[in-house]
Amino acid sequence: MNDYVPGAVHVSEPRPHAGRRAALACMVSLAVALGVGRFAFTPLLPLMLHGGALDLRHGGWLASLNYAGYFVGAISCVALRMAPAKIVRAGLVATVLLTLAMGFTQQFWIWAVVRFVAGAVSAWTFVFASQWGLRRLAQLGANEWGGVIYTGPGIGIIATGLFVSAAGGLGARTGWIGFGLISALLAAVVWSTFGEDMRALAPRPAASAASAAASVAHEREGRRADAFWLVLLYGVPGFGYIITATFLPVIARHALPGSAWPDLFWPMLGAALIAGALLAARFPLHWDNRLMLAGAYVLQAVGIVLGIIWPNAAGFSFGSVLIGLPFTAITLFAMREARLLRGEHAAALMGYATAAYGIGQIAGPLVAAPLAASTGSFSPSLWLAALALVAGAIGLVWRAWRTREAARRLR
Repeated sequence: MNDYVPGAVHVSEPRPHAGRRAALACMVSLAVALGVGRFAFTPLLPLMLHGGALDLRHGGWLASLNYAGYFVGAISCVALRMAPAKIVRAGLVATVLLTLAMGFTQQFWIWAVVRFVAGAVSAWTFVFASQWGLRRLAQLGANEWGGVIYTGPGIGIIATGLFVSAAGGLGARTGWIGFGLISALLAAVVWSTFGEDMRALAPRPAASAASAAASVAHEREGRRADAFWLVLLYGVPGFGYIITATFLPVIARHALPGSAWPDLFWPMLGAALIAGALLAARFPLHWDNRLMLAGAYVLQAVGIVLGIIWPNAAGFSFGSVLIGLPFTAITLFAMREARLLRGEHAAALMGYATAAYGIGQIAGPLVAAPLAASTGSFSPSLWLAALALVAGAIGLVWRAWRTREAARRLR
């Protein structure tokens, strides 16, 4: 464990190793907070439905309550004044306890409270693990490890999906308790890494220069409109992907009764997410973030449509990959665009964007579950999600074109 000296960063191990350790600790934290805290519900939902403890409509409510908690957690991050490392540690402990609580009770109102709080905790852990990790890597000169951090959710998704596939016969209750115990073990492994109080780290000069340049750029005509459209259009994938992400195992089991494939589609999505996170981190910074976002939206739309028009193992497999690949890339590109618009003052803009994303996630299951119950099919909801993503992509391309035209006229 590193020794702490106020006002400085002192590392007792070589910087490459320290950077790798920090990135892996953040990766594990996101795997626990998001892969388990948020997304373990998806592979366990069919077991909860099969066991009779839940019906589809109440499953939709639990999903939306979790996303509502994530929305509240994202907004409330501005008010948290604790050191990021302490918030990450608290988030890991809370995720373990909340996951275990899902297995030790069968009462819906308790599940509802737990899923809401788990959503808020996952947002806090995500934001502050990102802040701690990226700042730590910058201080160590190990920015190349940044992409590793965001593979965490994908690893969590793969692990939870495979665990349920292997031990699904034991029931949802055993699954929740098992995930809680595994999360406790992982939290213990990375606990000591989060010993650095990031309030003691001085900002890098390069960051100050970037902030000054971004502040000048912010004064240019159209930046406020760009920020508005970024917030509005960043909410689209929240609605677009979440219907499939929430109900994928249920949809696949209905389309492929008796097949072993449905248990594998969720891990496929997680594996694609990992690949997408590592790939997106290598894209050049000068590429237009809005156009890259538009491409990511279209990929997810195609992935959703494949599952509708090709409801077999191949269609769901390719669809899962195309939905998963842009999952983290969308967040990365939006964060880059926010920093381009506001520099070091981008936190508020990203908070608004995250809130818009959260609203989309809340609305998705609330629309999909009743529509599926009334029509007997998820297809109308999935078509709606795909069309929303295409509309969002068109909006991003239009905004990029408008900005370029405005810049050309000023020359």
